[in-house]
Amino acid sequence: MTAASDSSGRMTLEKRVLEVFSVGGALSHAADAFRPRLAQTEMAQAVARTIETGGVLVVEAGTGVGKTFSYLVPALLSGERVLLSTATKTLQDQLHGRDLPRLIESLGLPVRTALLKGRASYLCLHRMEMARQDSTLSDRGAVRTLAKVEAWSQVTRTGDLAELSGLDERSPLIPLVTSTRDNCLGSQCPRFRACHVNNARREALAADVVVVNHHLFFADLAVRESGMAELLPTVRVAVFDEAHQLNETGVQFLGAQLATGQIIDFCRDLLGTGLQLARGLADWQQVAGQLERAARELRLTAGRSPAGLRLRWASQAPDEVDPQEWQRALDGVTQACTLAMDALDTVSEIAPDFVRLHARAQSLAERAERFGLPCEAGSVRWVDVGLQLRLVESPLDIADAVRTRMLRRAPASTDDDAAGGDDPSNEETDSRRAWIFTSATLGDDARLRWFTEPCGLDDAEVLRVGSPFDYARQAALHVPSQFPKPSDPAHSGRVAALAADGARRLGGRTLVLTTTLRALRAVGDALQVRFDGGAELEVLVQGQMPKRRLIERFREGDREGGPGCVLVASASFWEGVDLPGDELQLVVIDKLPFPPPGDPLVEARSRRLEGQGRSPFNDYHLPEAAVALKQGAGRLIRRETDHGILIVCDSRLATMGYGRRLLGALPPMRRLATAADLEAALDELAASTRASTTDPAGS
Repeated sequence: MTAASDSSGRMTLEKRVLEVFSVGGALSHAADAFRPRLAQTEMAQAVARTIETGGVLVVEAGTGVGKTFSYLVPALLSGERVLLSTATKTLQDQLHGRDLPRLIESLGLPVRTALLKGRASYLCLHRMEMARQDSTLSDRGAVRTLAKVEAWSQVTRTGDLAELSGLDERSPLIPLVTSTRDNCLGSQCPRFRACHVNNARREALAADVVVVNHHLFFADLAVRESGMAELLPTVRVAVFDEAHQLNETGVQFLGAQLATGQIIDFCRDLLGTGLQLARGLADWQQVAGQLERAARELRLTAGRSPAGLRLRWASQAPDEVDPQEWQRALDGVTQACTLAMDALDTVSEIAPDFVRLHARAQSLAERAERFGLPCEAGSVRWVDVGLQLRLVESPLDIADAVRTRMLRRAPASTDDDAAGGDDPSNEETDSRRAWIFTSATLGDDARLRWFTEPCGLDDAEVLRVGSPFDYARQAALHVPSQFPKPSDPAHSGRVAALAADGARRLGGRTLVLTTTLRALRAVGDALQVRFDGGAELEVLVQGQMPKRRLIERFREGDREGGPGCVLVASASFWEGVDLPGDELQLVVIDKLPFPPPGDPLVEARSRRLEGQGRSPFNDYHLPEAAVALKQGAGRLIRRETDHGILIVCDSRLATMGYGRRLLGALPPMRRLATAADLEAALDELAASTRASTTDPAGS
């Protein structure tokens, strides 16, 4: 059998894929200015082979490879049922709304696609009607937003809130007009037939290609409620894009959580529903008040601990919390939930809302009782402190869940429910299933162990395809030699000064990435003081407006005649931000992004490695920093015509022995050794941008 055909003479999937990616092939009609790329074709062939034979493929595809088409083309040509999972709802919308339609049309395939998101993305008609009657909804802004939602509800087909322009994703109204697993009434809901969530699930079950996100996938893996328990057994090809987020996403869902905010939300729903549907049949004010007091008492056990702190929890109670007060507070939550259940029992036949509220109260009570018992083996506990308190018990990684619930490599004694499918698939069916995991950043070694080990994919086929970009020509790296250490209080001020100078020379076009929220505030404040009034440059700081609006304003730059922009951000801005061309020309990283040493999950993972005789620094902390640094640097060069400069304000990158490993994880940019070299490169970049702006035809 050759690569071109199988024993029956049929053209193999790999050969068909090669034709699509060839000069003049179908892909040239789907992508603007398409030209064959060796790395893109190599990845597409590997995906095709995995689909034909079954198995697990892990692909790290550098920025610019075109990995989306590399997995979509063979998946679509295979004729198999396909599940696509990506990191965010924005990327979901891009896949479903742009990439898939273009490819399907170019390939001429009769493929039906569907988009499936979590409950919080869809309007709940029943809860919208309840919100309209909610006497506590007195804020004028919320009332206006509700009216806008109601008007849109008359015309939307999908109920996807992403369609509603101008709706702030942080709006407090959203929880009032969407459902959760806890408060959904299911088939008892008076608006069940028109339910947008169920309509989306029905479309997914009927589709050939279903686009989901990692949060939804793992939520289903944990509680089997999102509809994929029915969907996944019918899928033979599953692709996880932006797979570097899988482990951290998965552990959020595979443990247990109890938040005082959940209790407060339950109080609000209990009080509102009781007063609307059963006024006078129970003292709803008293029942809700007792629950609220129990939540407040639980929060107060953490005292005045600063917001954003994670408290270790290795014994009876979290660090710095009195064990007796802690247990009393947990018992108080259980007792308040029991009283709520007693009140709800008396009105359960009036409306299905009360049955669901009873189930929520029982779930909260069970979680409070669970956190009064010792932590499960192989897991770690901590408490997140903020305005609310969040109790977390988490596995250290998703390896076991992937092996037993996804790949179905469970011991013979494991029951079918634990293995992850309603339909107990036999071994032959499971062995033919194809699993593809891909991202631009999956590790800094040949086996991509940073990704494969915690995800339980040690036996996967691994492929690394490099970026087609000429980084030595397009990008430069500067590491300041005379700079305060990251622990020095003067460090953030110097980062701001360096970013300000670069931004002035470039007319904005600068992104500052920080590793902590404290540094975010310090650098942001310092820059806003330097550019007071914003006449010269506008300083945008994460948290001061929604992420979508920050990106929009940054992209506008100085095109509208206003000032250019400097964006200071952390966390989610290290990845998934695409600012091509001259929109972004300078990326400043404040320090090497090592995982926080005091974080309970980081500590537990480090202890496990020590117990295995391994080095936590070399096998965990360093790979984590390498991957995060590579992600941050990846914001700079997004197209083959882009040019830019990366500054890492951490001399350890140049002076410490491990710096070579971190430099090796970065794209091969040319080095700017001195401050004078940096200034000259910035001025050259600014001059080039001005020339291309004034004479675009000659660029």
